[in-house]
Amino acid sequence: MKVVIIGPAYPLRGGLATYNERLARAFQEVGDEVRIVTFSLQYPDFLFPGQTQFSTEAGPADLEIEVSLNSVNPLSWWQVGRKLQAERPDIVVFRFWLPFMGPALGTVARMVRRNGHTRVVAITDNVIPHEKRPGDAPFTRYFLSACDGFVTMSRSVLNDLQRLGFGNKPAMYRPHPLYDNFGPVKNKADALQALKLPDTSNYLLFFGFIRAYKGLDIMLEAFADQRVAAMPVKLIIAGEFYEDAAPYEELITRFNLEERIIRATDFIPNEKVVDYFCASDLIVQPYKNATQSGVSQIAYHFERPMLVTDVGGLAELIPNGVVGYVVAPKAQQIADAIVDFYTNQRESAFTAGVREQKKQFSWPLMVNALKQVAGLTAAKPVEL
Repeated sequence: MKVVIIGPAYPLRGGLATYNERLARAFQEVGDEVRIVTFSLQYPDFLFPGQTQFSTEAGPADLEIEVSLNSVNPLSWWQVGRKLQAERPDIVVFRFWLPFMGPALGTVARMVRRNGHTRVVAITDNVIPHEKRPGDAPFTRYFLSACDGFVTMSRSVLNDLQRLGFGNKPAMYRPHPLYDNFGPVKNKADALQALKLPDTSNYLLFFGFIRAYKGLDIMLEAFADQRVAAMPVKLIIAGEFYEDAAPYEELITRFNLEERIIRATDFIPNEKVVDYFCASDLIVQPYKNATQSGVSQIAYHFERPMLVTDVGGLAELIPNGVVGYVVAPKAQQIADAIVDFYTNQRESAFTAGVREQKKQFSWPLMVNALKQVAGLTAAKPVEL
């Protein structure tokens, strides 16, 4: 089968690029011919909140990646669409995460489908964005109406598709597969040594781009709880600020947390991800809203217990009391869970739970789901 994936990939960096490259390998592993079409320009600089959109690492030698789609240049949409229309791949998989991308991706999808052969499906991270902007609704509808089917990684997005009026198209929920491309599990002592962190303290990890909806402010408030403050535990903040850092620094000062915070607030390169996860006892995701999170799937791969808030699709993947905690996005409840984790020595039991639960998060299952909603396998797609 001939497959094209359209979305972020090298030389772009970040979780979406990592996912799309891993998905391409999953198609290759079942014998499909696959290439990725990525952006020559993903965001104009004034819309990008981080330091740089581009990776400084070497590109993947085992993947075919075409850098040709410009998100704000309609001529490039037409060129990519015409090329794919003529090539007639069996399936084009679009990664849709932001309404801003709707015009570009929707135009390419419409042009490709004109060949009467190619099936167009989308992995829809979000159809209702975390941070609303003018044009969200028409841009999203323009893209979704050009697709033959959808795979979502949370049930909440599956429900959102129905509310938006796309319940007549094939759609399937399939959990985010494991991020197993950051290397094997590392001994905690070795990970601490690599990060130059002393083993006289315990560590919690907040990982990923820092945006308002991810609740780092709630986490800092929980960390100021007197019970937590009395414990030999520090919070690692590992990820680049995608907004003003000043409000968080003000909280650190106000709560007198300076000696208990470890900042790694630059972009974390792939080869260092293993150290941050394996050095930590508990991975914390105090999100205020979410659909799903790749952070959970990195934690599953590295067999680390988790604390998540009961928002969006996060709780779907984290059985409470089995692999960690599911709590309300409130500082008090987060602090209660941290205290319970260390006081009752939950790490070993939760780690065993993680090892058992991680078996269900398979890349072949994701590949099969995409083919099913495209109508390219005998299995009947799940309708909303």
